[in-house]
Amino acid sequence: MNKQQIDNSTAPLLTHLIELRTRLLYCLAFFIAMFALGYYFSADIYNFLQQPLLEQFGPGSQRRMIYTGLQEAFLTYLKLAFFTALFFSIPLILIQIWRFLAPGMYEQERKSFMPLFLMTPVLFIAGAALAFYLVMPMAWQFFMSFETNGAADVIRVELEAKVSEYLSLVIKLILAFGLSFELPVLLLVLAKAGLVTSQTLKHYRRHAIVMIFLVAAFITPPDLISQVALGTPIMLLYEASIYLVSLTQKRAAKNEAAAI
Repeated sequence: MNKQQIDNSTAPLLTHLIELRTRLLYCLAFFIAMFALGYYFSADIYNFLQQPLLEQFGPGSQRRMIYTGLQEAFLTYLKLAFFTALFFSIPLILIQIWRFLAPGMYEQERKSFMPLFLMTPVLFIAGAALAFYLVMPMAWQFFMSFETNGAADVIRVELEAKVSEYLSLVIKLILAFGLSFELPVLLLVLAKAGLVTSQTLKHYRRHAIVMIFLVAAFITPPDLISQVALGTPIMLLYEASIYLVSLTQKRAAKNEAAAI
């Protein structure tokens, strides 16, 4: 291979690397901008995340949240800004990944993978919404049921949540539900790669159900409500994945038959 051939072979690689660097820098700049914006509105965002707990306290409540370290509130707002930036940057990152990979795909591959990229942020937001609007109110109600009223010979037991612990729990639930709802996307990608089939998913359905509820018990707070609320929709998504994988297989078989 002469020098000209080497230069011709490395030129496309350098072009792709430059394009990748440009897209990564674009995503990083957007993330930094969203981080700054998230920190500026961190108090408002935190107030929004407090709503499920505020509803449990009731209207006109004089309850409070506390922090016990001088730096705790500041670090909590930094963590909240990072989470906000990541939440809003994920769709852009997925778009940039798609735009980077799409030119190297065949037309049929682009058509088959496009719905997966569109489903990813939608499913994540759906899982996060389920956690915030359904699971958290029920979980907070369960945890607050352990409060006791004081009496002459009994000390009153009352919740005074720490700002950092509350935010960590909220982020954990949102991420757990959001990422778990990506199960159909993961299984469809594995199916397109030829690693799983609908028959395989059906055969291991019982094992999958057990694993789903074990994972739900591990990544959610130690209450039955959160575990069932996460495990049940994931089990339904697993069943939906079997149908989608089966549909994908039938479509692929039809395309192969038409090509012959």
